Amino acid sequence: MEYLHSLFDTKLDCDTAITVGKFDGVHRGHHLLASDIISKNNEGLASCMITFTNSPRQVINDDNSPSLITNKERMYMLEQGGLNYLIECPFDERLMNTEAFDFIKFLCDNLNMKYMVSGSDFTFGKYGAGNTSMLKDISKDLGFEYKEIKKIQINDRDISSTYIREELKEGHIDIVNEMLGYDYFVWGEVVHGAHLGTKIGIPTINIMPSALKLVPKFGVYVTNIDFDGRIYHGVTNVGTKPSVSDKNIVGIETHILDYNGDLYGKYVKVTFKAFLRPEMKFDSVDELKTQMAKDKIVAKDYFNKG
Repeated sequence: MEYLHSLFDTKLDCDTAITVGKFDGVHRGHHLLASDIISKNNEGLASCMITFTNSPRQVINDDNSPSLITNKERMYMLEQGGLNYLIECPFDERLMNTEAFDFIKFLCDNLNMKYMVSGSDFTFGKYGAGNTSMLKDISKDLGFEYKEIKKIQINDRDISSTYIREELKEGHIDIVNEMLGYDYFVWGEVVHGAHLGTKIGIPTINIMPSALKLVPKFGVYVTNIDFDGRIYHGVTNVGTKPSVSDKNIVGIETHILDYNGDLYGKYVKVTFKAFLRPEMKFDSVDELKTQMAKDKIVAKDYFNKG
C-alpha cells in the first residue's frame, strides 16, 4: 500500500476506484466500502481511500473527544486488507471550503477517478452540500461510475462510529464487537506500575492508552492479549484503580492467565471480549485480592465454555 500525506498535492497516473470518509473504527460498514473498491482491482482500477488525520467533528463542532481507532491502527488494518493507496490528509479550512462539485472534479482530474462508492448518508463539500443524489447526477458528465451502499443495521439502528462510541462508553462490548466486525482493542507499551499485583500473587501488566483512543467504560473485562506472535487469555481492568491510587490517571491493567514472564518495554494488544463488572473501590488490599481471584475464575470459565 502506498501511503500519501496530501490530497491537493497528489496526482495519480493510474485509473482509480475511490471512497472518502473518516472511517473511525473501520467498522463493518467501512469494510464494505473498502472491499468494494479493492474488488475493482480485477477491472484494472487501483483502490484508493481518502481519509483525514483529524476528525471533521473537531473542526465543525469543536469536538475533541477520542476516536475508536488511531491513525496508525487504521493504516495497519487497511494495509492488511489489500488497499493500493491511502491518502490521509488534514480536514482543514481549504478542504472544508471546497465546493462539492469542485471536489469531485478534482478527484476525476488529479486522481483519475473512474469509480466511486459511498454510504447512503455521505455528504461532502462546503456546508456539506454534496450528497449521493448529486453524485448520481454528475457521474456521467464527469466520466465515473457511482455506487451507493446502504447502511448495515443492528437493533433497528444504522451501524455508525457514533453508535459504537455510545455502546463502548456503556461497556456493551459484545454489541461493539458485532458492529466493528472484530474485537475492540487497545495497543500500547508495557510500563511499570506500582507492582501491587506481584506483591499479592496476581501479577499484572500496565499500558497507558493513547489520549487519542477511546477506552471502554471503566470496569473489568475478559480479554485476549497478543504479543510475540501469540495470543493469551486474561482479565483486564480499565480505569483509575481507585482502591490503590488517588491520581485519577486512566490506565489498562491486565492479569494474563497462566503466564508469568517479563513484558516491560514490549508492545501488546489487548482485545476486549466481554464485560465482567464495573470498576470498584475496595476498603483493603485483601478485599481487592479476593475480588481479583474471583475475576480470574470467571474469566477462565468464559474461555473454557468458548
